[in-house]
Amino acid sequence: MIRRAFTAGLIALGTLAALPASAQQLSLNEISRYLNSITSATGTFTQINADGTISTGEIAIKRPGKVRFDYNPPERALVMASAGAVYILDRKLGARPDTYPLRQTPLSIILARQVDLSRAGMVVGHGFDGTATTVTAQDPDNPDYGTIQLKFTGAPVELRQWIITDRNGSQTTVILGGLEQANLSNSVFSIESELSKLKR
Repeated sequence: MIRRAFTAGLIALGTLAALPASAQQLSLNEISRYLNSITSATGTFTQINADGTISTGEIAIKRPGKVRFDYNPPERALVMASAGAVYILDRKLGARPDTYPLRQTPLSIILARQVDLSRAGMVVGHGFDGTATTVTAQDPDNPDYGTIQLKFTGAPVELRQWIITDRNGSQTTVILGGLEQANLSNSVFSIESELSKLKR
């Protein structure tokens, strides 16, 4: 289930907070600056899978290139991106994780060393619903990898949700419960450390 959900896309990221009536659409430059300001953070997430089931867990992000999703029971799964790869580990099975390149998922867009949403061909949608700004982005060099739709509130700018649509049209929604700055060691994102724990 987790394998299908992650490759289909992540969408669960928290309930949107109400904004003042004076709220305005955020510019792509404002959003890029905000994403680049996220260097190391933790939080909780709720994931709505492509089949309608719901998963919850904890997220850790360390830019560039690192993210970790620890799923709560009954899944006990781990999805991790590090060193240019995505690892999907089912702790119940204790086997080697499934692995594929991070660049093949739209999540790589927000984990890049330098996020620049003004890059030609990257943003394919930019809107405002009166409460939140939504940006839909893709890898301009590989649009077939799918898209990520990001939802932000303002004052201050905060990432609330994303929806990943894969190349087959399957969607996964991740709602964030709020990100907080944290000092994270690189070892948090070591798949070998996680595998060694399973052997104990």
